[in-house]
This record gives sequence, structure tokens and C-alpha cells, in this order.
Amino acid sequence: MPTAENAPNILFILTDQWRGDCLGYTGHPAVETPHLDYLAGDGVTFTQAYASCPVCVAARATILTGLAPKRHGYLTNGGVQWDYPVTLPGTLSDAGYHTQCVGKMHVYPWRNLVGFHNVVLHDGYMHRARRENREFGLNDDYTPYLREKLGEVYADHNDSGVGCNGYAAQAWPYHEMLHPTSWVTTQGIDFLRRRDTSKPFFLTLSYHRPHPPLDPPASFLNRYLQKDIPPPAMGNWVDHELRKGGHDSPIPRDPALVDFARRAYYAQISHIDFQINRMIMALNEYGVQDNTAILFTADHGEMLYDHNHVGKGVPYDGSARVPFILRMPKTSGTVERGSLVESPVELRDIFPTFCDIAGIDTPDDLDGESVLNCGGNNWRPFIHGEHATSANQWLTDGKEKYAWFTQTGRELLFDLTEDPREINDLSRTRPDRLAWWRDQLIEELTGRPEGFVQNGKLVPGRPIQGLLPHVGKGVPKGAI
Repeated sequence: MPTAENAPNILFILTDQWRGDCLGYTGHPAVETPHLDYLAGDGVTFTQAYASCPVCVAARATILTGLAPKRHGYLTNGGVQWDYPVTLPGTLSDAGYHTQCVGKMHVYPWRNLVGFHNVVLHDGYMHRARRENREFGLNDDYTPYLREKLGEVYADHNDSGVGCNGYAAQAWPYHEMLHPTSWVTTQGIDFLRRRDTSKPFFLTLSYHRPHPPLDPPASFLNRYLQKDIPPPAMGNWVDHELRKGGHDSPIPRDPALVDFARRAYYAQISHIDFQINRMIMALNEYGVQDNTAILFTADHGEMLYDHNHVGKGVPYDGSARVPFILRMPKTSGTVERGSLVESPVELRDIFPTFCDIAGIDTPDDLDGESVLNCGGNNWRPFIHGEHATSANQWLTDGKEKYAWFTQTGRELLFDLTEDPREINDLSRTRPDRLAWWRDQLIEELTGRPEGFVQNGKLVPGRPIQGLLPHVGKGVPKGAI
């Protein structure tokens, strides 16, 4: 069994809605991430990492189970009892790790531990949870903390006045150390004080941001107000209007408000970057930095007005591609530090990767593979992604991408190497590649309960199933 003397600690930094291109290290022209840039230089960056169902609940189910969406059952967001027999934190807990999550879980019921020894919870503004019980402390640990610190019984994390899924932006109204992003780091550092030092630890810092509300501290927002930022991408295939959003979470179209929203999003990213450095400094102070593996990623991306979209759920790289940086312990020689890996990896690979790092057996029947083995001849040729509500199925090898829309039958094809912003649809000019990718998708979808494939052909218009019958429980390989 792993002990503090013979096994590495694992720090898992999970953010919400962070685009895969938003790192200074990989060349973004505006985003400032000096601490993650250093981490990338000390580790390995997987440039083609994806969330195969790029929405919060489905992506987190993939991370926690190591299963593809069709097997864990979430093809969109939803709230169903989580009762998976094998989970990442449960496996590490059983192997002798002291496990804790701080921040966003987005499971159901709200306090479900899914294998962690303890969770310090903040899922953001959870509409259903707030309606179920006005005692917010029953489903959130951050709001009571904020009220205690401010001495205000009615203080709330939505006091900036911006909605949790909208793109109106406003600076955080309180001290930046009281921001939910800072709170996650503070609670993570406190775990280092209270942990069982006879065991290795698995700590998940799960930041709710840069997901809206777009409410960065003013000190970070001000960094971006005068910067040149790239305009949103607009493909030659776009034929839809930007959606309006909801009353509490509007999606502005005014160019000045759009510009401000995008700057606020970048500011959220820089705030997290500096908070990550707080955590890494604490690892050093507690003498565990050299023996701690660190993985930084996100549950999905953010369209940020690209192609008349905001948010996630669509097959384009803004939504589906995520940052993925792995820094191994100093004693490990398994990766070339500062390297870039272009092999396609996916969130399901996190579970077996952590088992590999911990030196324990990976549970049978997972869909993911350890990224420490990627790049070999047996690595997957492509990733299959989907989202039921947005009605899309897609495939990518990190160099090309094919998308099929299940209700209309529309197909798109992109050359990601020459056209990383997905401006040019090649579906009409490259019929050979379009047919090849279509055949791969037919093979992937054959036998699915939705009936996407009939008589060897894709069939549009089949009823949408966002939650498969086994959602929350999982099914064995071969069952779907």
C-alpha cells in the first residue's frame, strides 16, 4: 500500500470552462498565465486534449469514472443520483491515499462524496439546490464563509449582480481574497495543514471559474482593459444567430459589452493562475513540492463568441479542447520536461494516469489510458465526442475534425493543422476525407440505443436522449 515515503502525492487542478488555447505558453496573444507557463516548462503539455462531452456534469462524470459518456450515461447536464461502483477518488482512497476535493463537484445529491474522504463544497450558483432549501450552507460551504468574513448575514457570491451563465460582466465587489477562486486555494492550503502525513495525498482543487459569472477582481480586470485582444473567430459556414440567454444571464450583442465580457473572461484566467501559484508555494513550504505530481486541466472550454456561440456543448475547439499540463515529481524520469505532445488525449485518461503515477493497478473496464503511455503505436487514432442537447456527434485526431448534427444531418470538416480556428468548412471540397470520417462515426454509433445508424447509414432526426437509462450507474464495456 502506498505510504508518504514511497508514493507521490497528487495535486489535481480542475478549472471550469477554460479554453484550450488560453495559455501564454502555447502562444495566446493576450492571456497572461506566467505561473502555468512555468509549470508547463517543468512538465509536459498535451496540446490536443479534449472533453468528449463538453458540459459540466458529463465531463465530471468522465473524470471521476474513466468512462466514455455513452457508458456513464450523461450526454448533457442533469441531476441524477451518482452511484458508480468505481471512481477515481474511491480507488485512490482504497489504495491508501488521503483524498479531498475543494470547490466544484456538480454531482447529485450535492454532498455525494463519490469516494473522497471529504469535500469542501462550492458548486457556484445552483438554481435547483437554492430552490430546494434556503439554508444555503446545506449545499455550499463558501457562502457561510463569505458571510462570516464580511459580518453580513445576507452577503452572497452573486452580489456582483451578474448571472451564473451570462456574459454581462462586472468586477467582484469585495476583497479579492474573498472571491470564490481565492477561497478554493485557501481551503486547499488548509488541507496541507490538516492532512494525515502518514499517507500520500490526492487533493483536487476544483475552481468554478473562469465559468461565468464574469466577476474577476478589479486588479485582474484592469490588466486587460487596454490590451489588444484577438477578435472572435467567425467561420464561413456560420448561418445561425447568437442566442439571447436568460433574464438573469443575458448574452449581450453590443460590441462594447462583448469586448468587455471577453476581457473579463481572460481576467478570471489570470486570477486563477496567481492562485495556483499560492498553492505551489504552500507545497514548497510544507516540503512536498518535489514529491507531488500536478495535473492542470478543465472540464471543457468556452466559445467566447466564436462562430456566434458562447458557452459549451458544441463540437468546436473553443468548447471541446481543454488545457492539459502534467508535471511529474522531480524524481520521475518518465516525461521530457518542457515537451509538447500532440497525441489526442481525453478527460477519461485522467483516472488511469493517476493510477499509473500512484503505482497502483488501474481498475478493469475503464475507457481511458494513462497519458504516460501516449504517443506509441497503440494509442487511440481519434476521439469521439457528443452532446445530446446541442445535437452533435464529432470525431477528431487533433489534426482534422468531423462533425455531424443529429437532427439536421449537416456535416462539417475542418483541417485543424492549417485552420485551428475552424474558419473554413471543407465538407464540400474534400469528399474523400468527409466519407472516411463518416465511416468512422458510423462504426462508433452502430448499436447505440438512439438508432443513429440504420442499414449502415447515419439517420438524422432521431429522438434526443440526454440521459441514458443507466445514467449515474455506468455499464460494462460491450453493453453499448
